[in-house]
Amino acid sequence: MEGIVYVNGAFVSADEAKVSVFDRGFLFGDGVYEVLPVLNSRLIEGQYALARLDRSLNEIGMAWPCKKEQYLNILEELRKRNGIVEGSVYMQVTRGVANRDFAFPKGINSSFVAFASSRTLLENPLAKTGVKVVSVPDLRWKRRDIKSINLLAQCIAKQEATSQGAFEGWMHEEGLVTEGASSSAFIVKDGKIITRALSRSILPGIRRKVILQITQNHGMTLEERAFSLEEASQADEAFLSSATTLVMPITSLDGKAIADGKPGPVTQLLRQLYIETMLKEANS
Repeated sequence: MEGIVYVNGAFVSADEAKVSVFDRGFLFGDGVYEVLPVLNSRLIEGQYALARLDRSLNEIGMAWPCKKEQYLNILEELRKRNGIVEGSVYMQVTRGVANRDFAFPKGINSSFVAFASSRTLLENPLAKTGVKVVSVPDLRWKRRDIKSINLLAQCIAKQEATSQGAFEGWMHEEGLVTEGASSSAFIVKDGKIITRALSRSILPGIRRKVILQITQNHGMTLEERAFSLEEASQADEAFLSSATTLVMPITSLDGKAIADGKPGPVTQLLRQLYIETMLKEANS
């Protein structure tokens, strides 16, 4: 591993970054995380990430590891030290270091680590060809609205997708799609954009939030409801969204082409509008 990593108040080289074996994130997955896109050397949608992190911490009774007003400054300094122009910053907070006991320990400090990565966001070649997804059972816990670092079920889902030559796994319960292993799920039918409504069953995706704002601003028709795998297979278009894929067209589900098997016009327009929104923030 290369680059500079932030670990509990210090910027250190990646090969020197260490956390305790007694950190509750390591022992229990007792922590939460965020991923922020970087574009034109700017953190994007930082205020949304700050708000979601604050909510996740509150939901599990975990203390902030720094002052809230310092949070984005720390991540910006990390981005700067790594020279990231386009890519992402990952950060996570755990409950801290304590003897192994399931109950929350008292009087310990939360741990805060972060790292930055360069990656192509705007000119991702997959956006031109679209990606394949496969359906996988949703094995997660019942508080999926919390952005927990306990991601074993998502890892299983992603591995199942990878083993079938797909980019993403669409998790489902009783035939209804919840979301992707690491993304939000959308379909388009008769010009209407459909995505599952927020609840404890899915993560409140930031990209999902911005996409919904874009649809409202541009007079697009949106319906927030669950949709089935069968409905998705009969859709005119499908796409996913995440911090690193933005808006990504889906061209097949479980080996069957979505419509003509090419990125659709609504998806392409949404990606264009989403990128314009990002660039406006990056250049402000």
